[in-house]
Amino acid sequence: MTPKQKGLIKKLRINKNLNQNFTAVLDHVTNTYKQVVCSGAATIIIHNDHVVLEEYLGNQSITKGARPIQEDTQFHVASVRKSYIGFAVAYAVNYGYINDIDDLVLRYKPELDPEVWKDTSIRHLLTHTHGLDEKEGITYREYPQGENWSYKKIGIQMLTDIVEQTTGMTVSDILHKQVFKPLRFTETDWYSKTHEKIADVILTYDQDKYWQISTSTKGDAMNMYVSARELACWGYLHLNEGNIEGDQIVPKRIISLATELQSPSHLDENLPQNGFLWFVKDLPALNTEIGEDVPKGSYQILGYTGVTLLVIPQERIVAVRMFNSFGSPEGYNYLDDVRSFGNTVLSCLEKVTK
Repeated sequence: MTPKQKGLIKKLRINKNLNQNFTAVLDHVTNTYKQVVCSGAATIIIHNDHVVLEEYLGNQSITKGARPIQEDTQFHVASVRKSYIGFAVAYAVNYGYINDIDDLVLRYKPELDPEVWKDTSIRHLLTHTHGLDEKEGITYREYPQGENWSYKKIGIQMLTDIVEQTTGMTVSDILHKQVFKPLRFTETDWYSKTHEKIADVILTYDQDKYWQISTSTKGDAMNMYVSARELACWGYLHLNEGNIEGDQIVPKRIISLATELQSPSHLDENLPQNGFLWFVKDLPALNTEIGEDVPKGSYQILGYTGVTLLVIPQERIVAVRMFNSFGSPEGYNYLDDVRSFGNTVLSCLEKVTK
């Protein structure tokens, strides 16, 4: 590890320049913590290369004597994992394993049903516009590719398969080699077994049909756990386009591919807009998870556990919130809440600049 890489870790884990102007973000996270079914929460904000807010709430589980939420607590990040999958696809494109994201899926997976997958491209998979779903192992088409938007796991699974087939590496292999090892991440991984630093996932309902447990460590399943500080570091790496204090950790093109608008140009402008799975802010859209006050060029990723990572390049800010909830209790709208989270971050920035 270079001194510059050590500097990044020091900034995120030791040096702080806490700013009272961001108290409203903590209040917002605390309010959500009280609304959802969870036992713990965390929030970190990096602004202009300084940690200006870092707070931990509650415990890692609801059991008596549970370990308190702290710096090294790892939360189940649910769909936030897709930002790491997007990175792996961008890696494959950057190094020529995938020729172009407008290549048809059938070019890489000719064994698929040609009628079902006809004219479906990798771009469609990356931007949730593929129009496919799966039931009882059967893939079927809901709508023509590129004509609507739908959040379905079949596209994610196909992307991880294509990455592994083309590169000879799993998503996990790529992330460990390109990011986790160079930055000495020890609190970000896919786990087959639990350990003492992992926060339990508290289900909203006893038998939540969407909750799944996997033992795969390839990066293809919903068993990724990350600490708040390393999720902030992940966002900070993107904010700096892969460059940390003059050291290009990953090629700039990988970051730009992942975080720039990639949705089909003819898609309805009110549908969510995506990069490589990241949600991006381009034109104002009615159906988006990003707050209306958040400026163009920002990008965000949200998980069903309430975990959120928001990057606002225009303001040099990374905002993270973590919860160990799963699902939405009656009366709680998680999309409204996450949009409000981003707007609150912006309102705090206005105080800083006054």
